[in-house]
Amino acid sequence: MTPRAPYACRPEASRGRRYAEPESATRTAFQRDRDRILHSTAFRRLEYKTQVFVNHEGDHYRTRLTHSLEVAQIARSISRVLGLDEDLAEALALAHDLGHPPFGHAGEDALDAAMKPFGGFDHNAQTLAILTSLEHRYADFDGLNLAWETLEGAVKHNGPLVGPLADPRKAGSLPWRIAEYVEAHDLELSTFASAEAQVAAAADDIAYNNHDLDDGLRAGLFAVEDVEGLSLLRPALAEVRGRYSRIERGRLIHETVRRLIDAMVRDLIEETGRRVARLKPRTAADVRQAGEALVGFSAAMKAADAELKGFLFKNMYRHFKVNRMASKAKRVVGELFSLYLAEPECLPTEWRGNCDGPGTERTARIACDFVAGMTDRYAFEEHDRLFNIHTRS
Repeated sequence: MTPRAPYACRPEASRGRRYAEPESATRTAFQRDRDRILHSTAFRRLEYKTQVFVNHEGDHYRTRLTHSLEVAQIARSISRVLGLDEDLAEALALAHDLGHPPFGHAGEDALDAAMKPFGGFDHNAQTLAILTSLEHRYADFDGLNLAWETLEGAVKHNGPLVGPLADPRKAGSLPWRIAEYVEAHDLELSTFASAEAQVAAAADDIAYNNHDLDDGLRAGLFAVEDVEGLSLLRPALAEVRGRYSRIERGRLIHETVRRLIDAMVRDLIEETGRRVARLKPRTAADVRQAGEALVGFSAAMKAADAELKGFLFKNMYRHFKVNRMASKAKRVVGELFSLYLAEPECLPTEWRGNCDGPGTERTARIACDFVAGMTDRYAFEEHDRLFNIHTRS
């Protein structure tokens, strides 16, 4: 068993929860956070939220739920090797996609466009809103009242959001939900998140690249021959074919993808080891104050990863079959939001009661939260109820 790294987050040293609660007698703070996320309504909804393919397009394609479980498995494995807190990494992996609206990135683009006059929409900010206010399960507070480290990781897993270390492409674009929340509960947006949060972010990258590749091959959007020239695929395919000369296509895909995941995981662990040796962090605070991410891929793997991303963008995410569903999804999301904004009386009673009239910012935010929480299936059904005159309410 790998010894605990000195710079790992320690649940007994957690900065605590926004609302004080008695500690669990059987679970650490981070184990408790993981369990609260697993039991949340938002997590269950991920079963019917798009990864790339809408749920009804096939039973075996990834959904946001299966993707999140796969990210959690990879994050736990990496954290175990690096001596980090596996429970915190798992909690962050399970939570990272909670804020996605229906229909994946197409739904997010449509909701962001519709919300532009009211501050826009960002799925990471929506995740924070779910964790801190939109889940209504506990008598003493809204949200899940998670530990500071979990909320910090949910918001900053991709790096600092403000200050000199923030991504310059996003400068000045702090989502309003995050900006409003940190006024009352400081998540130190100018620093890096914990090593566990960085692992969860890397695990997400590993999972969605490889599993989208798997889904795209199985869906026939492109063939194995089309990816043979990619630098990540070439050695993996050669190894599988060399070992199994008559392997069937489905097994060839799986054996290749599992080797790709292993190669990326090993590279991440090795490169992180090199950064640890150079930066010499002694505490979790040292990780946050470092001038760069502690967890990451080597330059060679980054280049290979970017090549794979470019292939998937062109051949999968912009495939005409995916584009057609994305176009339909954008219309559904946009039309639902516009109707609720103009006619908030069409919202369910518990949502309508918080509106203050058509077209207002408050009504827009409530309509946005309602639409963002929908599953793909519910969004289609609600759109049919509201726009098809032959469908009964």
